[in-house]
Amino acid sequence: MTLSRIVSRQGIRAVKEEELHAEVCYAECLILKSSIAFIQDDSMISFLKSGLSVGSSYQIYKDCQQVLTLMPHGHSKAHRHLVGGIKFGLGSFNLMLSLVPPKTLRLLNVVGLSGEREVGLALLHESASETHINNILSVFTLLFYYSYIHVAFGVEKVSSLATENLFLIYLQKFPNCVVLKFFHARFSMLRGNFEKAQLKLHECIFTQNEWKQVHHLCYWELMWCHIFLQDWKQAYNYAHLLYVHSRWSKAIYVYSKAIILALLPPDFVKSLNDNMTSLFLNVENLRIKILGTPVPIEKFVAEKGQRYGTTTGWFTAQPLLEFIYAWSGFRVMSKKVELISSWLSIINKGKDLLQENPNEEYGTDDISFLNLLKGLCLKHLGKYLKAEHYFNRVIQKEKFLKYDHYLVPYTYYELGILHYLKGDFASATKYLDNIKNYKDYSMEARLQFRAHIALEQIAKEK
Repeated sequence: MTLSRIVSRQGIRAVKEEELHAEVCYAECLILKSSIAFIQDDSMISFLKSGLSVGSSYQIYKDCQQVLTLMPHGHSKAHRHLVGGIKFGLGSFNLMLSLVPPKTLRLLNVVGLSGEREVGLALLHESASETHINNILSVFTLLFYYSYIHVAFGVEKVSSLATENLFLIYLQKFPNCVVLKFFHARFSMLRGNFEKAQLKLHECIFTQNEWKQVHHLCYWELMWCHIFLQDWKQAYNYAHLLYVHSRWSKAIYVYSKAIILALLPPDFVKSLNDNMTSLFLNVENLRIKILGTPVPIEKFVAEKGQRYGTTTGWFTAQPLLEFIYAWSGFRVMSKKVELISSWLSIINKGKDLLQENPNEEYGTDDISFLNLLKGLCLKHLGKYLKAEHYFNRVIQKEKFLKYDHYLVPYTYYELGILHYLKGDFASATKYLDNIKNYKDYSMEARLQFRAHIALEQIAKEK
C-alpha cells in the first residue's frame, strides 16, 4: 500500500517516522535506477519507460514532504536525516526536470512531473548546509551541476559563488576526499587557472589507487588542460592513457589521439606506433550502442574521422577546434583572455590557409565553422559587434553548406547568447526561437537543451 493511500485511509497519525524513512530510501533507489537508465540511453522510448519509476519516486518525496509538515516537529538526529533526505530528493528532481526541453516535459507532465530550477537549487543548498546523512550527496549534486551541466547547457550570467563557498567548507572538513579534490581541480579550470588544476588532478590520482575510474576522469581533465595550453605532447600522452586503460568510449579516445597527432612535430610522430589516418578511420569501428542506441558524440566524431581520414587539404588544427567546441571548451577557457586570444590567432591562421587553398567540396563548411569560432572568441573577448559580424557570415552561407548543417542552428544559439549578454532580450529570444526551425543535424538534442534553458532564463529576467 502506498504512503498516500495509508494517509487517506488511516489518517496522518497512522504514519510513523520510521515508515517515512523507509519510503525515502525506496525513493532514492528509484531515482538512482532511473538516472542510470537515462545516462545509458537518451532515446525518447527509454526516457518514457523510466518515466513511471521517476514519477513514483518524485511522488513519494512529495507525499513524505506533505506528511512531514502535518506531523509534530521533531528534534532528533533521525528526524534531521529524514528532512535532509526529502530536501535532497525534491531538490534533485526539480533541478533535473527543469533542464528538460518543453516538448519532452509535456510528455512527462502526463505522469505528474515538473520542476523549477531555483526551487531545486535552493533545496539542495539547504540540504547541503544541514547535518544529515545525505548532505554530501547534495553537495556533489550541486558541484556536478555547476562544474559540468551549467558549463555545457547554461548561460553565462548565473553565479555559483554560494556553491563554491559551501564546497570550500566541505573541502576543509574532508581534505583527503578524492571527489572533492577532483571538483577543486575542475573549479580551478573554470577560473582559468589550468596549472593549479593540473596539480590538484595529480593529487587526486595519488590520493587513492583502488578506484581506477577516478584516475580516468583525471586523465580526461588533464588531457583538456594540456589541449587548452597547446601542450600537444602531454595532451597526446593522456589521450593514449585513456585509450589503454578506460573502457568508457574507445571511439572518443582514438579520435582524441588522431586530432592531437595532426599537431605534433613529424619527428615525434615517427617515434610513435600510431598512424593518424588509421586512427581516424578506426573511430567508426569502435563506436558503441547503449540499449541499441548510438551515442550522439561518437556518431559526430565517427563522421569527422571518416572525413579527415579520407581527405587532404584541411587545416591541421581544424579537427581539434571542432572537438573543443563540441565539448564546450571555449566556455571553460573563457576566464583566461590570453588563452582565448591565442586560440583566435590559430583560427585566423586557419582561415588564411583555407582561403589561399580553397577546398571545392568542403570549403564553405570549413570557412563557416572557423567564422563561428572566430565570432565565439570575439564574444568572449567582449567584442560583441565584431562577433555578430562573423556569426552573420555563417548564416549568410547556409544554402551553400554541404555537410555541417549543425553550424547554422548553433550560430543562432551563439547570437542569442550574445544579445542576452548585451541585455537585448527581444533579439536574443528571436535568434533562439529560430533553432526550432532546424532538425536532423549533429548534436541536435544538446542544442535543444541549451536553447530551452536560455529562453527560460531570458523569460525570468525580462
